[in-house]
Amino acid sequence: MDDSQVACQPALRWHGHAWRFVACVLIGALAWSPVADAQADHHPYLFWADALVGIVCFVLAAYRRRWPLTIAVVTTLLTPLTSVGAGATLLATVSLATRRRWWQIVMVGVLNLVMTALYYRIQPAPDSDPWWLAIGIGLAFIATASAWGMFIGSRRELIWTLRQRAETAEAERDLRSAQARSTERERIAREMHDVLAHRISQISMHAGALTFRDDLTADEMRASVGVIQEKAHEALTDLRGVLGVLRDSTGAPLTGPQPTYDDVGSLVADLRAHGTRVELEEDLPAPVPDAVGRTVYRIVQEGTTNARKHAPAAVVTVRLAGEPAAGLLVEIRNGLAFGPSHTPGAGLGLVGLAERAALAGGRLTHRIEGSTFVLRAWLPWAA
Repeated sequence: MDDSQVACQPALRWHGHAWRFVACVLIGALAWSPVADAQADHHPYLFWADALVGIVCFVLAAYRRRWPLTIAVVTTLLTPLTSVGAGATLLATVSLATRRRWWQIVMVGVLNLVMTALYYRIQPAPDSDPWWLAIGIGLAFIATASAWGMFIGSRRELIWTLRQRAETAEAERDLRSAQARSTERERIAREMHDVLAHRISQISMHAGALTFRDDLTADEMRASVGVIQEKAHEALTDLRGVLGVLRDSTGAPLTGPQPTYDDVGSLVADLRAHGTRVELEEDLPAPVPDAVGRTVYRIVQEGTTNARKHAPAAVVTVRLAGEPAAGLLVEIRNGLAFGPSHTPGAGLGLVGLAERAALAGGRLTHRIEGSTFVLRAWLPWAA
């Protein structure tokens, strides 16, 4: 927010509340009009006192939110001396009622009745209305102002509560998304552990052999060094898949072999064996590298799992296409809410997949096309 915006805030706040004071001025004018002529003709001092005290009431009403009880009591005590300040007194009473403290509302209400009765004793009456009618009208105004103020206070509290709930829900959603990304990163790190350990152990074994063998020919030496170079290159290729991935506090790796692209067929067969109708379309002219294959496997696994949860009877179409120069495309399609059950989800699985695809140098999107949910990911061939 720049300086000009900051400077505009008080002006905007004033314009937002100006209509209240305009309405209070109109109420004061209506209350003063029946007695103004009588004051000017018979009691000029009351005429000028009415106007001056009314102005004081309006000034005090501007501070009603800082000292609500004090301002309400003072403006009420000034009621017998002014008709112009009736609107300001009403505004202070409404503002006090928004706090919804019964003892304050009752106290100011009783004080209003007493001061209203005293007003009709001091001010010149233009007609002969009975005193009980004037008190009844005053009581109706006080009750209406108090009820309206309590309604405004309840509405403000409700809006504040809804705003707090919305902010809490947004914070919880962001926290769940962050946790899903962190969990996915830790999972990727554990998956890559065995692969890197295998590559580095091969390098260590060949390097150790060169240390103890002094009977190798030059050709055998070059062959061993070439193997070390090849394994080091493979280790670096795999390591690029985990750059920027955080480990958890235990650092515990997975003990089993990690899936590759060749395991996608087994995954589809297992889904079919459990009743999920899956159609697999493959158009890949070359073998998929293991690092990319693991990402493809996880995307297919999570995508088909989502389809099975949210649309258990729908046909799931898995399309895998691409080439080394253009990259690899993974597309999963399924009908929307098709089947006997519909399981709600938080969408954190898709957040994790998006994080995995981004770490592999690719991207993942999902959207609804007509009556079909489409999950589409693009990955570089050599991640």
